[in-house]
Amino acid sequence: METEEDPVGDLVALGLARYEARVYLALVRRESYTAAEVAREADVPRQRVYDVLDALVRRRLATAHPGRVATFSAVAPELAVARLMALQREELERLDRVSSTLTAALVPVWTDGRTHTVPLDYVEILRDPKSIAEAFTDIQAQASSELLSFCKPPFVAGALNAPGIKAVRRLRRSGGSVRAIYTHEALDDREVLENVRRFGAAGEESRFATRLPLKLVVADASLVLCDMPDPVAGTGATTALYIEHPALAACLRLAFLTVWDSAETVPVARP
Repeated sequence: METEEDPVGDLVALGLARYEARVYLALVRRESYTAAEVAREADVPRQRVYDVLDALVRRRLATAHPGRVATFSAVAPELAVARLMALQREELERLDRVSSTLTAALVPVWTDGRTHTVPLDYVEILRDPKSIAEAFTDIQAQASSELLSFCKPPFVAGALNAPGIKAVRRLRRSGGSVRAIYTHEALDDREVLENVRRFGAAGEESRFATRLPLKLVVADASLVLCDMPDPVAGTGATTALYIEHPALAACLRLAFLTVWDSAETVPVARP
């Protein structure tokens, strides 16, 4: 069942303001109204009705009849609706021209932007220990053919590095290579040494060196995670860099292989 508000909503959809729609619908009910009469009939504030009537006249939806007291009448509904539709078509055509112009302006900018990268967007700086640990797990999970590591204190041992064991097994099953160089401090920590044995059983090759410059993981000669002591923040504080840069990764891979060649396969007994 159609209510009185339905035609108002339809006229609003065609571009009229709600007061304009209500005044026009009041005007169609009889031949003419004074401003005061139509304000009462349409339930529109008296101080607003003059502006509303002027707007309808400008849009050729109503006609003003001058006199001692001006009156107003509605244009025939079929003509009024046709004029509103024409205005909507004009607006759509205008928007179509605007959208075409905007598209023509933005597409070259968007296309050009696909060929540029933000400077250093391939470097992520990490300082929170939890974020560093998550990045360590992530780079192990992403490795598909090779995983190289410099391991120095503080070591990640035991259950904390369970995902690493899984990554080693996965890589070895697929024919990949997993190599790690540990500092001699690993031999002084029973838990760490047991962890080294567990990784070895999973398929990791390990060697030992007196010292290493930093903690480092290189995956597939493309991903790098390096964890460096922070000289400003003090003892125990580190800053990690997670880098996706094949050229840098290839360089650090060569550095790893150089240390690997000189590292001890079986560590010399410690005094």
